[in-house]
Amino acid sequence: THVLPPIIKRFRADYPNISISLMEGIRQEVKGWLEESRADIGFLSSGSDLSDYEWIPLAKDPMLAVLPRDHPLADHKSYPVLQCVREDFIMPALGRDDDVAALFERFQIEPNILFSTLENYAAISMIESGLGMSIMNELITKDFQADVVMLPLDPPQSITLGMAIPSPDTVPPAVRRFAEYVSASIA
Repeated sequence: THVLPPIIKRFRADYPNISISLMEGIRQEVKGWLEESRADIGFLSSGSDLSDYEWIPLAKDPMLAVLPRDHPLADHKSYPVLQCVREDFIMPALGRDDDVAALFERFQIEPNILFSTLENYAAISMIESGLGMSIMNELITKDFQADVVMLPLDPPQSITLGMAIPSPDTVPPAVRRFAEYVSASIA
């Protein structure tokens, strides 16, 4: 939403004869498209399930607690991760947000998942209505206008965003060039 459109615009200006199809989905969909060779590049967060791909890290993205404005911790500087066990939790990505699930596993947290949403924006709207809280990466929340509070986690947590490219030895030159554009633009 925030990073790729200007890169695609520059790439298309320099290479007008190369067509780009952009598909958007949750992690499991993107991985499926890579496995089925429907996508040449997948943009997603790092994970051990990407070992079959060339992985090109691009940026660290902090994870945030997204709280209703009237939450008791809304005026704090950070949100204690372990507090999640006491919250009504809204889980994006149809209840399968791998980054949040990994965070919960790392801290041995069993959240009270009250709602699951497909999109983070739906979750933020639910949080704004006081239906619970969630954890999201900062880039997802960027420029979203809602009456919610976003706090860094304590201890600080982040995800690594990057590109997964299947078959790096046989990737078409246009795909390799686009990957270089992305790397140079974000670095």
